Amino acid sequence: MAEDGEVKLLATVQHIVQTLGRTDTMTEDILKVFSNYDGRLSLDKLYATRAAAAAAAVGGAAGERSVLASPPMPPPPVAPSAAAAMPPVTSLERTVRTLDRQISQFVTMDRLIWADSADADAFLEAVDDLVGTVQELDAAGTNRGLLDRADELLSRCMARLEDEFRALIERPDDAAPQVPGGFGSDESEEEDYDADDGFGDEPIPIARPVSNFDIVIDALPPGSVSDVHQIARRMVDAGFGRECAEAYAAARRGFIDESVARLGIRSRTADEVHSLPWEELEFDIARWIPAFKMVFRILIPSERRLCDRVFEGLAPYGDLAFVAAVRTQALQLISFGDAVAAASRAPERLFRVIDMYEAVRDLLPDLDPVFSDPYSAALRAEVSAVCYTLGSSIKGIFMELENLIRRDPARVAVPGGGIHPITRYVMNYLRAACGSRQTLEEVMEGDLGAVGTAAIAVDPDRPTSSLAVHIAWIMDVLHKNLETKSKIYRDPPLASIFLMNNGKYIIHKVNDSELGVLLGDEWMKQMMSRVRRWSMEYQRGAWAKVISVLQTGGPGVGSITTKSMLQKMQMFNNYLEEICTVQSDWVIADEQLRADVKSAIADSVMSAYRGLIGRLRSSPEAARDLFIKYTPEDVQARIQHLFEGVAK
Repeated sequence: MAEDGEVKLLATVQHIVQTLGRTDTMTEDILKVFSNYDGRLSLDKLYATRAAAAAAAVGGAAGERSVLASPPMPPPPVAPSAAAAMPPVTSLERTVRTLDRQISQFVTMDRLIWADSADADAFLEAVDDLVGTVQELDAAGTNRGLLDRADELLSRCMARLEDEFRALIERPDDAAPQVPGGFGSDESEEEDYDADDGFGDEPIPIARPVSNFDIVIDALPPGSVSDVHQIARRMVDAGFGRECAEAYAAARRGFIDESVARLGIRSRTADEVHSLPWEELEFDIARWIPAFKMVFRILIPSERRLCDRVFEGLAPYGDLAFVAAVRTQALQLISFGDAVAAASRAPERLFRVIDMYEAVRDLLPDLDPVFSDPYSAALRAEVSAVCYTLGSSIKGIFMELENLIRRDPARVAVPGGGIHPITRYVMNYLRAACGSRQTLEEVMEGDLGAVGTAAIAVDPDRPTSSLAVHIAWIMDVLHKNLETKSKIYRDPPLASIFLMNNGKYIIHKVNDSELGVLLGDEWMKQMMSRVRRWSMEYQRGAWAKVISVLQTGGPGVGSITTKSMLQKMQMFNNYLEEICTVQSDWVIADEQLRADVKSAIADSVMSAYRGLIGRLRSSPEAARDLFIKYTPEDVQARIQHLFEGVAK
């Protein structure tokens, strides 16, 4: 009886469905209502009854045509015309409908599906079944309408999976353990704030730089990485790999942008960089260098590692996601380097540009495994290109030093023939530049195409390198400039003092640095010879008349009257006073050079002066009324007080 009742119930439901279900959608909705109303009316039973009714209707029509004399039968539960209009329900159709019902429960949830692991597993299982069904329908190619319906359901699944994917990546409670001084560091570790960061009104704390770059940022815990990997695999299997990569990049880009902002980097156009005062640009460069290192040594490699884990076995979508996530900030840093390289080539910028060049050059080899795929190779090429442009800028700035020397006017003489400011500037500049000799050798050799692969070996005994030749040329330009400036002095001996001072200063700076290695021993010998020549020119110009007036011919050589000797003594006194008065403010800055010049003067003057005094004292005519204004000791003392001017 119970079985007959269930049969009648199913027949009644089937009749209602056939009467009211004018379309497939209406039919399915009615079946779902009945299946939810009574446990005996499962969808499988209803679909089976519907198929059986359709088959019976076809068989009943054939029976009527063969046995016309049969007695009248009660009306069947299904009208023949209606049953004939309903095609049989296939297993794939039932599968799609079942999956639609299951998946609809998940995609309409107002919470994260992955908040419940059981829901996540069930949803992924349904997605797997749907993907398999779509592939089966596509392979069969016989039911385009059902395939379109399954594709529409798959698109709904993918949209929800993408939302879950992004939410799992962006979830703040899954942040990695904080790195002191680096990305995500605690606020107590911050030093200052940057209000002009482009992220709104709230200031972004600026992170302290780090010196240890052996750090990996685990932006997601292992559990979340596994979850997003499972989602990524389903999206790729369903043909939504590119959408998955774009979703990953969108989810990670905010973290990367904020990380760079926390390093104090501002986005500036090339025009802004070129118009900045040097003090501001130098400050920006000082921030850029550690930021560039942290981004390309820590942030980007960590992002590569995360991409490889999320998209493991899903190439090339991991590569696409990685490039899309890091490209914007990487290019921002690179464009700043390009802008600085193209800016003014004033010599004072050399050292900061060298710092930038070395920061980029030193990390290039480490970028090869990070940018090894075809999609990120362009970024690797951009980094190499900015290294090349910075190297070219260094070469240009260094060469600009020549123009600075040439343009330095010969207008005002340095008091006392002292060291000229251009000499101090150039020599201290070159001395400091040689602290980066390896880098200067690289850029001067012009082998920038090989930068990042193998450093150029520097031969310490090679004064013919491009750098050495160029420095020697700069020294020659400086020498000619100083000779021009020496002509400002009206007194030739003072011009010689000026050249001596500057020449000796140059020698001191060369000996005290790697400039001596670059310029070589031969250059040094020539420079020392020039200083000696200038010293001799000074002595001849300043003391020749003094030495001449002291000459008496010696005993037995000709004859000189006492009167003449007294006149010579008077002339000597006048010359000595004149020289000491005029040269009282002259200076020889180098202590050893000053002592050598004084000694040379004393050697030339004192013996002749003592000889004159001796002959006067031996003369009967002069001995009576001889007055010696300056004893030899007095003359010696006056010589020893020379050249103390500005130095004193």
